[in-house]
Amino acid sequence: MTKSDEKLAISGGSAVRSKPFPPRRLFGAEEKAAAVEVFDESIATGEAFGYGGKREQAYEKEFAEHLGGGLAKAVNSGTSAVLAAIAALELEPGSEVVCPPITDPGGIMPIVMMNCIPVLADTNESSFNAGPEQVAAAITERTRAIVVAPILGEPLDMEPIMKLAREKGLPVVEDAAQAHGAVYHSRPVGTHGDIAAFSTMFGKHYASGGQGGIFFTRNEDLFWKARRFMDRGKPFGTDEPNNVRLGLNLNTDELSAAIGSVQLKKLPWIVERRQAVAAAVAEGIKSLQSVTLGKIVPDAQSSYWFMRLTVDTDKLTVDKDAFAEAVGAEGIPSSASYRHIPAEHVWFRRQNTFGSSGYPWTTPAGPVELPNCEAVAARNFLIHLHENWTDQEIADTVAALAKVEKAFLKS
Repeated sequence: MTKSDEKLAISGGSAVRSKPFPPRRLFGAEEKAAAVEVFDESIATGEAFGYGGKREQAYEKEFAEHLGGGLAKAVNSGTSAVLAAIAALELEPGSEVVCPPITDPGGIMPIVMMNCIPVLADTNESSFNAGPEQVAAAITERTRAIVVAPILGEPLDMEPIMKLAREKGLPVVEDAAQAHGAVYHSRPVGTHGDIAAFSTMFGKHYASGGQGGIFFTRNEDLFWKARRFMDRGKPFGTDEPNNVRLGLNLNTDELSAAIGSVQLKKLPWIVERRQAVAAAVAEGIKSLQSVTLGKIVPDAQSSYWFMRLTVDTDKLTVDKDAFAEAVGAEGIPSSASYRHIPAEHVWFRRQNTFGSSGYPWTTPAGPVELPNCEAVAARNFLIHLHENWTDQEIADTVAALAKVEKAFLKS
């Protein structure tokens, strides 16, 4: 292991880690066997596998039980899960929906697709998540719903957000795409709002294939409204003879469900290992002066889709980006920035939606002020941890952070 007093790799020195970090190896023999079983059954019967079958139903039941009970429906992507959630609310066109300041486009675009106006709340002062005060500040007389997203697997402070929502009569959608296994106030993330949407694409905590998602709620009325939208308005839960509403085909399939069932059984271990890795890194850097594990809200446990590190640049001779780039040069898988801010995206700024109309916005695009978001983006960077890190990966990460801090620490 390279000592922390040696020349930084970014300046031509030897890196702490020259060997690549281990691959995640998310899929294994169990997933392969489940997929082969689906094909073997199809070959034996002569019938192509489709959707809505026994595996899909079992998978959805298992997922709902994993969250402590409720109603779940698998779909073809996390974006589709969010879209179904917004559709279930049946909001009037032009309704405002308070939404996350930092998130994937798939968490915002469904709002616009359902003819509603996304209004970004700012982050709190210490993370990429919106805080209760910031959500409250974004609410107007036109607000009809709230979407929150526990970014990087870090729970939001949901208790005051839900209290505010109930006082205002606003439904809450948890876009928990990045937060499988995260916990807030002893309850899983995704069970605090009215509806939750999860992603099960290949990069998430667990996957049902290349793409996938899950819609979840404990409200039967909302479930059936979403269910109808997910399958072209079919009259699920009604006595009607044919399609009852506008909708899309968001269905998953038996193959994805078979893989998802196997993966879901592995999720507790995956989350436990990620939490253990993050805790070990935090313990290893507790003597450092300028870098700490990102702050989590009280009485909550992150599931660490990524590990966020906060840098106190007042103690350094460089900014956060330079610090993070130096850590990456030491062989540690990292990203200097997680600037997924919808307000900065061309489609959002120019209102590139339905032709040149700017619809559903009713006013021309203008700058969105998110001062906390700017500040946390300037102070935080990501380490790409996963559950198959060993003690060596942890030790090398700690050594690299110590080495870089020593090089850049103000005297």
